[in-house]
Amino acid sequence: MKHFAGKVAVVTGGASGLGLAMAHRFAREGMKIVLADVQQDALDRATGEFRAAGTPVIGVKVDVSKADQVEALKDATLAAFGATHILCNNAGVAPGGLAWESTAADWEWCMGVNVYGVIHGLRSFVPVMLAQGDDCHIVNTASVAGLLSPPGMAIYCVSKHAVVTLTECLHQDLVTRTDKIKASVLCPAYVPTGIADSERNRPAELRNAPKEMTPEDIAREQALKHAVQSGRIGPEQVGDMVFEGIRDERFYILTHPKIKAAIETRMQDILLERVPTDTFKPK
Repeated sequence: MKHFAGKVAVVTGGASGLGLAMAHRFAREGMKIVLADVQQDALDRATGEFRAAGTPVIGVKVDVSKADQVEALKDATLAAFGATHILCNNAGVAPGGLAWESTAADWEWCMGVNVYGVIHGLRSFVPVMLAQGDDCHIVNTASVAGLLSPPGMAIYCVSKHAVVTLTECLHQDLVTRTDKIKASVLCPAYVPTGIADSERNRPAELRNAPKEMTPEDIAREQALKHAVQSGRIGPEQVGDMVFEGIRDERFYILTHPKIKAAIETRMQDILLERVPTDTFKPK
């Protein structure tokens, strides 16, 4: 895409963190904004900020794991603005833990938001984009966890690896139908956002029974929160990178260039058929 003023951007997980930063960047280009989020108070604050700045905006409370709610988001978008030009499937959660200790509820919650949230977004909005015939762009938020396989992150990595390959397949599928719709996959490393506190939005029916945390559980949770908050690239910088990726039609948007060495190591592990390297382990 080269022209943005007056176009419509839909951002899930748009009321905070990376999603809000993307929406602010799009607004600076004169776009109309649709914010979707599961957290109503944050959604109200964010839409209020955009309205105060004179940006055309609507906020829609959405649990992206629910197909009917994403379909309602599409309907609300068309009712308000008549089109969709940028879709950012960005909503995400980040449970951690050892692969065999994670509960069925953990898996259902993470896969529902991180994977089915993207699937539902594509199923609802791609037909709209195809019918429009306009230049459009889809950005799916994965993670470097979609390109690597560190310990203690099985659920999250499975979900983000799925988003990477889904977006790669989406690109190939779009090429067979149109040259008007492009796709990108966003793979950030640690960025100071609320992702490490995503448990606050877990649905009641998918909450685990209370249990006493082990010292290992506490250490892992504290390490994740410290790593996220210590990120040297902020959400606003990532928002700029996403906009530039859309403008320049880049498929892979890697926010932290230094992580490429770890990605290369994983690729070499595969090609050389050796056991996986823990690329997160201090050397």
